Amino acid sequence: MQPAIPTAPLFSRLANASWGLSRRYRRFVVVAMLAMLHVAAFSGATDVWARSLMLAHLGLLLLWQPFLHGDRRVSPAQALVLGAATVAVMLWLDWWLLALWVVVLAGLVGGKVYQQQARWQRRSYLVMLVYLLALLAVVILPEIAPRREISPEIRDAAQYGLPLLFVLIALFPAEEEAPDAAQIIDFFYSIFLMLVLVVVILGSFTLMTLGRTGYLEALTYTVLMIGGTVLLVGLAWNPRTGFAGMNVFFSRYLFSIGLPPERWLHFLAELSAIEVRPERFLAEAVAGLLRLPWVSGVAWRAAGEAGATGERTVHEVEFDNSELSLTIFSRHRVSPALHWHLHLLGQLLGEFYVAKLREQKLRQASYLQAVYETGARLTHDIKNLLQSLNVLCSVAARDEGRDSPQLQALVRRQLPAITQRLAETLEKLQRPQDAAEKYVAARDWWEGLVRQYRGEGVEFEARALRDGVQLPQALLSSVADNLLRNAIAKRAADGATRIRVTLEGESGIELRVRDTGRAVPAEMAGDLLRAPVSSLAGLGIGLYQSAKQAKAAGYVLALESNRDGEVCFALREQASGR
Repeated sequence: MQPAIPTAPLFSRLANASWGLSRRYRRFVVVAMLAMLHVAAFSGATDVWARSLMLAHLGLLLLWQPFLHGDRRVSPAQALVLGAATVAVMLWLDWWLLALWVVVLAGLVGGKVYQQQARWQRRSYLVMLVYLLALLAVVILPEIAPRREISPEIRDAAQYGLPLLFVLIALFPAEEEAPDAAQIIDFFYSIFLMLVLVVVILGSFTLMTLGRTGYLEALTYTVLMIGGTVLLVGLAWNPRTGFAGMNVFFSRYLFSIGLPPERWLHFLAELSAIEVRPERFLAEAVAGLLRLPWVSGVAWRAAGEAGATGERTVHEVEFDNSELSLTIFSRHRVSPALHWHLHLLGQLLGEFYVAKLREQKLRQASYLQAVYETGARLTHDIKNLLQSLNVLCSVAARDEGRDSPQLQALVRRQLPAITQRLAETLEKLQRPQDAAEKYVAARDWWEGLVRQYRGEGVEFEARALRDGVQLPQALLSSVADNLLRNAIAKRAADGATRIRVTLEGESGIELRVRDTGRAVPAEMAGDLLRAPVSSLAGLGIGLYQSAKQAKAAGYVLALESNRDGEVCFALREQASGR
């Protein structure tokens, strides 16, 4: 906190007490402030008592002023400004200085009119503005005009009529304000109103001097001309006919200084489509920033690395997000519009860079998911192959003759198929994402499946299987092995269960595996083929992986019927076909 002058504690105590009172009765402070100004103006700017009243007016203004709370301590700089204002009032107060002060006060009050949301507060400030304009036009300006032509009757009417506005302000309903409510002033409207008043004053005096007209006539003409000009500018700024006004061109000029953000966004979009790696994308984007005429250098820090290119200057704009820290150096002084532009460019670059990082993580996650799904699917393929090898081993163990013709025929029939499937499994494991589906003749695949499960008590039937029909070998083999092994395991647990496999190829490939065992439990049937389910014999994801593999190949695996004695799984092509 800045040090205070010795009188500051006394002023703070008085202001604090007055501020607590004025929160509820601020309108009375306003009335007293305007009353002091009224008496000082009608007494005359050169009158000694008028200068004393103006000092009291300034004191009341400090209690009402909408810049700071009244309980704030006065800093040395503020005390210096107050002292200068006091000296100016005491030594140099005249009609010109009084006119300037009323113009400033009118601009201050006018800025509050546009910001007040409370209805009665806004009306109170509007009445204050009307009083200040009337005091300026009737009392103060005639004293400094080239010719004083205001009648005594009008002056007397203003002297005794204008105080009625004080009564109106005092009678307005009080609207409680929050203790910490911010006092906001629209400086644009305040300065605009002050400039308009200055133009009215100087324009009236100029018209009186050049046109040899009276004060009221010159003031009326000037007000009408300025009012018409403001009206035309307002209509041109925001026309009501549906056309774009001057505000669009002003905004375009303000927010366009050589390279609109749309062009930079288009450049980043093209670069994002071409460059995949985030580090290369960042390097190319930084190089693109250097091609702008008002950018001299760029420094960045991302992913534990840092770099800089171009020339550093004292004019810099910084941007930071979770992944990128960027500093853009400008060749020119950073104006508000240029600062906004540079920060927007950095924000766009940061968002695209974060998107590239997310895209890279998504690619890695997709690859890992593909490896996981392929490994899970191939685990079941290897499990089925192991079961086939176990069948061969069990048959060989039961056969008493080493050179039995049946054993030799079984080995010649099964070993080539097992070798081929092992080779395919290894190939899929090496290329989890690039493995393309291989199509084979449906009749050849069917004959291989029949040979594979010959002797395991499975019935096979092919219907309308025409020559030349092709089917995806890996998909049909994986689905058939999973369904048949599950059915054979169920038969081993339940006893006499009939297993029947049918393949139809008349209107599209349809593979069905039926068994006469028990139905799938209802609590398991809901998640079957949609998510992994609990399994005592494995991981419980075989049918889930088969369903996903079928969907990727354009097929649908479904539980067609589920009741005791009739359980059927069906694999068929989707409506779109292959």
